[in-house]
Amino acid sequence: MTAPALAQSVDQKVALLSGASQAARSLQPLNTLQVSVGGEVLLDEGYRGHRTTAPTNIKSASKSIVSALVGIAIDKGVLTGTEQKIAPLLKDKLPANPDPRLAEVTIGNLLSMQAGLERTSGPNYGAWISSRDWVRAALAVPFVDEPGGSMLYSTGSTHLLSAILTRASGKSTLALARDWLGKPAGVTIADWERDPQGIYLGGNQMAMTPTALLAFGELYRNAGRSPDGTQVIPQAWIAQSWEPRTRSRFSGEPYGYGWFQRDFGGHVGHYGWGYGGQMIYVIPDLALTVAITSNENSPSARTGYKDDLHRLVAEEIVPAVTARHAAPARS
Repeated sequence: MTAPALAQSVDQKVALLSGASQAARSLQPLNTLQVSVGGEVLLDEGYRGHRTTAPTNIKSASKSIVSALVGIAIDKGVLTGTEQKIAPLLKDKLPANPDPRLAEVTIGNLLSMQAGLERTSGPNYGAWISSRDWVRAALAVPFVDEPGGSMLYSTGSTHLLSAILTRASGKSTLALARDWLGKPAGVTIADWERDPQGIYLGGNQMAMTPTALLAFGELYRNAGRSPDGTQVIPQAWIAQSWEPRTRSRFSGEPYGYGWFQRDFGGHVGHYGWGYGGQMIYVIPDLALTVAITSNENSPSARTGYKDDLHRLVAEEIVPAVTARHAAPARS
């Protein structure tokens, strides 16, 4: 390709997503925005001094990453499957007189937020992380539904998964993530909070660069393969993760194993969401991946900001990408 043709291509990409860029810039909590189509990054922007190469706290978007680690662990034989019961794996952490229903909770129940245990998120989060043993405390909360029942979004559930991964593998969850996701695919974790026993906090307080978050979304978009073709996440696990298993009591949206699902401009999309507006979107039929990071200190659901981000994707990015797909090829 000649230099003028290359310059024209760059200009076309800038023009294509100019509306999305302007809309993103007007959203004050939004820090960075990256858009990739078919593995090609079409937009990579930071706003108000933020950079896509600087680590940021992705909050509960890390629940999608914990789900990926579980899928890889099952594929490697570290865990037996989603129907594996958790009580034998955490036997010494169970309450003295455990509710019999604890014996029925499975790894799949934890992944889909259907353990039946009272939530440790929301108003209960502070008391939970103030406890001396977060794993023991998460197992000691009362049942408010049956295992496999309604969705009860709880960071305690994904933290139990982190503890299970650590015990079953003999390695920390951070070591597993760096080995299984970081080295082959560039999904690098810069920092991660630990509980008083040293277990990395499954589903919160994880620092990654926006670029690493985009690389994670690209793994799912590309059927679990890294750019060099290495199969990092089993393709079957991605299908299992995206299969709707329950619904959010707040939004009504389907939820699988660490991923929400909704319609974006007539296209089915899957997304991971962290407090404040840390987002990873994958829309398979458009080969589209979007990574967004935002101010981590402001709620995004109650303020309507999460809906603003959904509209940014549905009303600005998806139409632009659809137009790109529909545009006739140029010689």
